[in-house]
Amino acid sequence: MGHGPAVKLGKDNASSYKTRLGIWMFIAYTLVYAGFVVINATRPHLMEEIVFGQTLAVVYGFGLLGLALVLAVIYNSLCNAAEARLNK
Repeated sequence: MGHGPAVKLGKDNASSYKTRLGIWMFIAYTLVYAGFVVINATRPHLMEEIVFGQTLAVVYGFGLLGLALVLAVIYNSLCNAAEARLNK
């Protein structure tokens, strides 16, 4: 039983904006993550430091998770606005 697509998909005029935004956000996140990797590779004893009652490793790790969620919300919001503006 082939039902076909639920909606008719057209040209997405915001696709280049969404691509550029996604790449910039990926680069930003990668740099923050690279900092985590570099600290662990070159000065692992720093990850034992206590920050906010936890080790830096735990705080940095949860910070990476939080940053990913924040970036996802920002990306979604900006892309929805761009689609509404450019796909009239």
